Amino acid sequence: MMQAGVSSRMLAGAVAALCVLLTACGGGDAARGRGGENGLSGAVGLDGSSTVYPISEAMAEEFLAVAPGVRVTVGVSGTGGGFKKFLAGEIDINDASRPIQAEEIAVATANNLRYLEVPVAYDGLSIVVNPANDWVDYLSVDELKRIWEPGSSVDSWDDIRAEWPASPIRLYGPGTDSGTFDYFTEVINGKAGASRPDYTASEDDNVLVQGIAGDEFGLGFFGFAYYEANAARVKLVPVDGGKGPLVPSAASINDGSYSPLSRPIFIYLNAVSMGRPEVRAFVDFYLENAPLLVSEVGYIPLKDEEYAAVKASVERFSP
Repeated sequence: MMQAGVSSRMLAGAVAALCVLLTACGGGDAARGRGGENGLSGAVGLDGSSTVYPISEAMAEEFLAVAPGVRVTVGVSGTGGGFKKFLAGEIDINDASRPIQAEEIAVATANNLRYLEVPVAYDGLSIVVNPANDWVDYLSVDELKRIWEPGSSVDSWDDIRAEWPASPIRLYGPGTDSGTFDYFTEVINGKAGASRPDYTASEDDNVLVQGIAGDEFGLGFFGFAYYEANAARVKLVPVDGGKGPLVPSAASINDGSYSPLSRPIFIYLNAVSMGRPEVRAFVDFYLENAPLLVSEVGYIPLKDEEYAAVKASVERFSP
């Protein structure tokens, strides 16, 4: 099972992995300031995670102000869908809400594609219900497993706790191409991809918000930023991971106490694409402005020293 929660050790491991990769890949001069971006032209293509999408979309909008000659497009096909495009060389950057998987690494190797995993923020998966739901005070990890596991017998709310209503429970969650789906099923059900199939699935978290907001008996999960943006439309459910019920917040996500549903989220960089000045400039801009924009869209920034380590690794990443 994946380690529960986010910790400095988890991020340190990711950064250490970057350094190992970069030692094999060689170095390069990537120092660039924002002032040098204005004469750029070309295009930068991103796709992938709907969880990371709000960060990348905000970066694309802000980058336009300093590099109006560069067209940055950001798609939302889920982490898995984004990796398919990324590994085929169709996009420059993949937004990912989980680390790359073994079969994807094999494709990268077969395609001679060199990549770099870059942590950009922390997220806490948010369990939500309709605001009219006045019976759920919290859910334990075991209860979440009973609800979502393959072959689940939970069909109504009183199947979870006898004192809850004998009303149908209707589930909403990310589709199977989603990294959020993979992470949730890993830490809750014990295996990535293991889930009951009878739920409303979408790679677009806004669709999930809309579904739960319109369904008194709905329950679902998605990234923290989508809860923050829709707090008036859905109700947050505390989760008991063994130390009492907690809700995701800047503090509980950053210190890992919102466990096991806290995690880092990433962008993946293509080495060949990073040889193009417009892509390199966009990535430099992304990391320089991440502390501010990550917070603005509702996620939790890395620590300053973690961003410094990541930026140093990216600067050494060469085509």
